[in-house]
Amino acid sequence: MPIIDLTHTLHPGFPRWPGDEPFRMVAVERVAADGFAINELRYWEHVGTHIDAPAHKVDGGVTVELLDVDDLVAPLVVIDIRTRAALTVDDIAAWEQVNGRIPERAFVAMLSGSEQRLGEPDAPGFDRGAVQFLVGERNIVGIGVDTLSVDPAASTDYAAHTALLEAGRYGVEALANLGAVPPAGATVFVGAPKHRGGSGGPCRVLAIV
Repeated sequence: MPIIDLTHTLHPGFPRWPGDEPFRMVAVERVAADGFAINELRYWEHVGTHIDAPAHKVDGGVTVELLDVDDLVAPLVVIDIRTRAALTVDDIAAWEQVNGRIPERAFVAMLSGSEQRLGEPDAPGFDRGAVQFLVGERNIVGIGVDTLSVDPAASTDYAAHTALLEAGRYGVEALANLGAVPPAGATVFVGAPKHRGGSGGPCRVLAIV
């Protein structure tokens, strides 16, 4: 069973949301001088390939360490929208015509082909209707994107974030290698961080095909 890494390598130059601080790694000890190598990591939670817990947008929402671990391993659905500006209910219907109904408690990822141009102002995302449908009619655990935000970059109301996180689901942003995963049949493993009170954080995401 091939394992596909859906995680970007984090480094100081990794694209980030405007205003966010870059990732930093500072050497504290080195093997030659100290016997062990230790680095101090400095980063905001929502950098690199990372998870959004409900608390990211909802006062009193579930924080990252309280996410149900059963929801971090899920059937993986990949919907290709490389020729469109947003993932809509029509895209979901077209996917289901070919692949069958989205499984219960699935993780639905948007493939836009944007992973090599993260941060561009025209980046697509989920529209509100698609998120509401996936949560209400397909009972998904979460959604993922190969862009910096589950909302289209031009969004000003962050409707996809709101619809997703208010429903107690999670999102994963800045996924990599979705084009190497089939539309259906894989399983996703989201290695979410577990710091108390967190609104999210960098994670290692793997797909088993």
